[in-house]
Amino acid sequence: MTQLDDRLLVLRGQIREWGAQVRPLALEIDRDPEAIRHHFDLPAVRHLATMGVPEEYGHEPEKIGGHRFFGVSALERAVVMEELACADVGTLVASPGPLLAGVAVGLCADDRQKRWFYGRMLAEPLWTCFALTEPEGGSDAAALRTSLTPAPDGSALLSGEKRYVGNACRAQIGVVFARARPGPLGITAVLVDTAGPGFDARPLDMIGLRGARISSVVMDRVPIPEDRVLGRHLTATRRGVWAFVQTFNVLRPGVAAIAVGIARAALEYVAEHRSTLSGAERERFEELGRRVDATRHLVHHAAAAVDARGTDGHLASAAKLRAARLAEDVTLAAATFFGPGARLSHPFLDKLARDARAMEFLEGTGNMQRLNLFQGLLGGKVDRDRRRHPAEA
Repeated sequence: MTQLDDRLLVLRGQIREWGAQVRPLALEIDRDPEAIRHHFDLPAVRHLATMGVPEEYGHEPEKIGGHRFFGVSALERAVVMEELACADVGTLVASPGPLLAGVAVGLCADDRQKRWFYGRMLAEPLWTCFALTEPEGGSDAAALRTSLTPAPDGSALLSGEKRYVGNACRAQIGVVFARARPGPLGITAVLVDTAGPGFDARPLDMIGLRGARISSVVMDRVPIPEDRVLGRHLTATRRGVWAFVQTFNVLRPGVAAIAVGIARAALEYVAEHRSTLSGAERERFEELGRRVDATRHLVHHAAAAVDARGTDGHLASAAKLRAARLAEDVTLAAATFFGPGARLSHPFLDKLARDARAMEFLEGTGNMQRLNLFQGLLGGKVDRDRRRHPAEA
């Protein structure tokens, strides 16, 4: 079992304290996600704006309990994301910051690209987006249609459509995956300045997780300078598909932690607004609490595994699968403590239930997570067999 050390316990306590300032924004951000622009001064939002920028690129975050936290480890991000999702997941996903795009840059960018990206993130609060999913093929790499074609001046032109991209409609920088040539090794990622010509992103109507501004994107011959193509210094096998698989592996424990935070928020709401519970209600409430605690332990264990080896993403898939189900079960169960019509008379509970349902789709559905888990377990068995029988291998 992975235990948080004293350093991470200090971080958790501070983020929880900052979260108390975030909770009152929940319904405001749900009604108007752009209202986040009025709250850049909040410590939690400031922390998210640079979370993931490494120290060597000029990041000097304020000390918390004598420590600096850069947000580059999966376990650290899981701690932050659970606490802020418990405060309000809408504000968490609405806040500017590197997040998915920053992880992809950390994995694939050369030093010059990192300095450009991280330098902009440190200069002012900026939104980023990570554009992989397409209208027809989803995140299936083989079906990727967005194209990157050479231009006469050595640059390239990016054309295609993306769908279900968080914060794309307000992002200033995007990491976009496209096909430069046929075949599985023909996929690459590029850094896009969304202010350039040909980039058009519009928000989709959402029932839950409205703060994320999930968007559709159309790109029509967007100019991409040669030095904005990620992974040019890497082998073909370390770009494209490898890049987004690794990015999801690293971020998946954080997504699972968000679901745990939503579930915890629902239980905290019940505890606050139902001071007296019957014996059966108390038993049901405590059982839900045990499920939250057990899932948190799985999330932390998965995050530690990813930090130890980035290719070990199958435990994170197990954590995401369980946490998404947990969030939906607990938020729906929480409403039953308030009787018929609870979601009408308790709008915060209604919001939690809507947000929880979105967790099934964020970063891959349950079926995708089951496939990742199976492949990871099968791969582990093969490795064990090879160690036991090296001559046969």
